[in-house]
Amino acid sequence: MKVKIPRALTIAGSDSSGGAGIQADLKTFSALGVYAVSAVTALTSQNTLGVSGIVRIDPDFVSSQIRSVVLDIGVDAVKTGMLCNGAIISRVCADVVELRIKNLVVDPVMISSSGHRLLDEEAVETLATRLFPLALVVTPNVQEAHRLTGVRVECAEDMRRAAVELHRMGCRHVVLKGGHLQGNPMDLLYDGVKFREYPGIRQATVHTHGTGCTFAAAIAAFLARGATVEDAVGGAKTFVAAAIAQGLPLGKGVGPLHHFHQFYKFEQGA
Repeated sequence: MKVKIPRALTIAGSDSSGGAGIQADLKTFSALGVYAVSAVTALTSQNTLGVSGIVRIDPDFVSSQIRSVVLDIGVDAVKTGMLCNGAIISRVCADVVELRIKNLVVDPVMISSSGHRLLDEEAVETLATRLFPLALVVTPNVQEAHRLTGVRVECAEDMRRAAVELHRMGCRHVVLKGGHLQGNPMDLLYDGVKFREYPGIRQATVHTHGTGCTFAAAIAAFLARGATVEDAVGGAKTFVAAAIAQGLPLGKGVGPLHHFHQFYKFEQGA
């Protein structure tokens, strides 16, 4: 009997500290019961204090990784993260079209939480005009939304205005993350017709490295398992909140989430 195994591909950069990027995505897929495959776009030298170096992968080799796994193993959902430059974005777009990838979740990663640029400035337009129209879901934070739309997001009404502008770029669903705003974090889903809010409780912790990567990867994982977009976003919100609550006090800066909080816990030190 052939068993149906949900599969998800992450196309993103490697985080040597294991908290974000490819590593966070693979952990998230695995924690949510999805077989994880990857295509690495960049190698980064980073830790909980920030990014100290980046080596970008040749676009042809990024494409080779994508095609190798999709044509053999297959994928039920794909998540993109750090794409570095316009050449890589263009190759990814071509592969998405040729390989008929449907459940595409785009996390428009531009700048690391420590302020290091992860996407060339001139590639922002390529991301918006070429990749967004292929996406089922895009997941910008408020700073990324401001860069993409010009709308300064400071409140819930601003989030709605920015979400409408982002949807006009061609993606089918916008999930605007409100974690950088004051108060309890609220994420907003817009499908071109209606808005849905996903309220949360702000955690008293600094261990949030990889939150955005994990959230987008969790959406992709739930889509790979057959969830609707609304349910996938809700499931991802719940998963990330629990992973933050169990955040790991590692390193001297912003520690990582606990992606496997469902399976084991660490005793808190005195």
